Amino acid sequence: MDEQPIRRAQPGYRWEAVDVLAYKTEGAAPFKDVTRQCLFRADDLGCELRYFEVAAEGHSTLERHEHAHAVMVLRGRGACLVGERVQAIGPQDLIHIPAWTWHQFRANSAEPLGFLCMVNAARDRPQLPSDAELAALRRNPMIAAFIRS
Repeated sequence: MDEQPIRRAQPGYRWEAVDVLAYKTEGAAPFKDVTRQCLFRADDLGCELRYFEVAAEGHSTLERHEHAHAVMVLRGRGACLVGERVQAIGPQDLIHIPAWTWHQFRANSAEPLGFLCMVNAARDRPQLPSDAELAALRRNPMIAAFIRS
């Protein structure tokens, strides 16, 4: 990525000189209708700021990592699973995802859900739930109704 000090906002939640990328390119991690944009990678700060967009009725992968996430919703409404809680989310909501915490985002049926996500610049690969971990998550009826895997 080019080291521009300013990347101007463009229509449709796009930014100058930032490519819209596939959400995931490897493996069989289940998701539906998600894109990502890497807005900044600041090695001197040790972080990367990304923008994800989940199309209406889409969802991110159910996963966890050894690194934490800091998320801010910019557009749309939906819900997220963080640990053992499913909560509705909307514009300007802030979501903290601690390390090793199961998480998944879903957009509602009417509009895309777009959010900024800050993570460590150097980070681990996502971990998908095993059959036993998925069964344990599904023991909670609220989580069972929410997750897509």
